[in-house]
Amino acid sequence: MVNKVVSSTNLNGFKLFKRGKVRDVYDLGEELLLISTDRISCFDVVLPDCIPHKGEVLTRLSAFWFEFTKDIIPNHLITTDVEKFPPGLAKYKEELKNRSMLTVKAKAVPFECVVRGYLSGSGWKEYQQSSSICGIKLPRGLRESQRFSKPIFTPATKEENGHDRNISYEDMEKDLGADLCRQLKNLTIALYQKASQYAETRGIIIADTKFEFGFHQGRLILIDEALTPDSSRFWPKDRYQVGKPQPSFDKQFVRDYLETLPWGKTPPAPGLPSKILEETSRLYREICRLLLGDS
Repeated sequence: MVNKVVSSTNLNGFKLFKRGKVRDVYDLGEELLLISTDRISCFDVVLPDCIPHKGEVLTRLSAFWFEFTKDIIPNHLITTDVEKFPPGLAKYKEELKNRSMLTVKAKAVPFECVVRGYLSGSGWKEYQQSSSICGIKLPRGLRESQRFSKPIFTPATKEENGHDRNISYEDMEKDLGADLCRQLKNLTIALYQKASQYAETRGIIIADTKFEFGFHQGRLILIDEALTPDSSRFWPKDRYQVGKPQPSFDKQFVRDYLETLPWGKTPPAPGLPSKILEETSRLYREICRLLLGDS
């Protein structure tokens, strides 16, 4: 991996469609160019510091999972090979290499499709208060990090500004209709189950993850990213112990640090010490190595 931090991009001559929390998206007409920067957001707030190599990890893992799950649902990826990008992008080849993907242009479904296999994170906090998550009643007496008998689907709103918000399946259904919601739920769980089975062969537990979907030419497809340390909770299988938080290969490491600070989880976000930046970068690269089998 190259050792260059990219905080943002400016491709002169190309229309910036959206600068998201992590990705810069350019409108190429019939296609989109998604560039994964090294920005990081926690609690839906973009932090002022970047994580070295992060954008490369997100791109490599997403490309792998898109290929791995295309038998379940098609996805928006056309290519990650910069040599196959439109000719006008050639002058930006070094900037785009290893951190960008050319995709079809889809109309996004305005919800995040979250699936949880284990009781952790915001789900654990909600369960402690109500013995439920997103309106799903759960048995009493469950412990932190405990595996559910079967994965649960817990959607969330997708906010352009501010915090995403967990909602009930019924609320999502009111907006999208019963048929589409059922399809999204079934696809989300199927994707999670296939990915989880593979990850366990690599010594990794996927505790939870989120997917995004969209429509392209009338067909539902998987979009955005897939099963990255930004969108998932990855735990080392050999260190898993129910009843407490787990060590993880994802941005939970940064969240845990931020939780020790007197910060209200609203902009502006505090800076990160160099040791936190370095360790987060190491964790991102390590999960990529473990899942993809790199030496």
